[in-house]
Amino acid sequence: MRDQTRDKITAPKVRAAKGGPKLKMITAYDAPSARVADRAGADVILVGDSLANVVLGRETTLTVTMDDMVHHTRAVSGTKPAALVVGDMPWLSYHVSVEDAVRNAGRFVQEGGAESVKLEGGRKRLPMIQAVLDAEIPVMGHLGLTPQSVNAMGGYRVQGKQLAAARALIEDARALDAAGVFSIVLEGVPDVLAELITKEVSAPTIGIGAGAKVDGQVLVFHDLLGFGEGQVAKFVRQYADLNTVATEAVKRWFHDVETGGFPSDEETYHMPEEVTRALLRDVGGV
Repeated sequence: MRDQTRDKITAPKVRAAKGGPKLKMITAYDAPSARVADRAGADVILVGDSLANVVLGRETTLTVTMDDMVHHTRAVSGTKPAALVVGDMPWLSYHVSVEDAVRNAGRFVQEGGAESVKLEGGRKRLPMIQAVLDAEIPVMGHLGLTPQSVNAMGGYRVQGKQLAAARALIEDARALDAAGVFSIVLEGVPDVLAELITKEVSAPTIGIGAGAKVDGQVLVFHDLLGFGEGQVAKFVRQYADLNTVATEAVKRWFHDVETGGFPSDEETYHMPEEVTRALLRDVGGV
């Protein structure tokens, strides 16, 4: 259940945090990770489509479905966190039509218990974003390196390094801000560009690989805690190595099982002595 010492954070509160203390956003995909994030003081919990990579073991986010996302969002929202819960709309859930966008955003709220949704893309997604906002569902924008566009981008590449591309991202940010998004994720963009966008928009910016001059930061839960596999991105700082810690703990248990050290007498259930004696007499015929 929610930490009662903290007030519930809402989308309007996040938007009003512009220029204040840095916003803290982290991903979560189930009840245990949501509880850790909330106890640590997260302002925003994103049920990210990175679920595909770090939980389901897939190479890209493109294979994760609405059913996958709603299922995991329900697990996160069920913990009743003080943090705002954002459902990350997966690829094709808002690309085909405005109607699809509203219907699927509504599923996040109605079935998943999310309090807002995140959509990738700039001006080309404005009709979808506006329709979702018109349905009274708060929207978080996402610009720069948008993982759902990995094939069009030719890989996971920093965006906005050239003048024309940088100008386009600034215009995208202005358009999202004018539409009424409550915040904008800036991923994989040069620090100077992220700083300029942050100054240009009234919505707070939340960076991931976007330098320090933004209104907040986000990282993937498994990356931050060292629970992933393979090489991590340049912008990831690992604060723990839980992969090694967990592996060593399980190895110690396996050793105790093999050597008879587990379970101990204290970890074993016992019958009352008189019942044990009677049972042994029955079985042994004594």
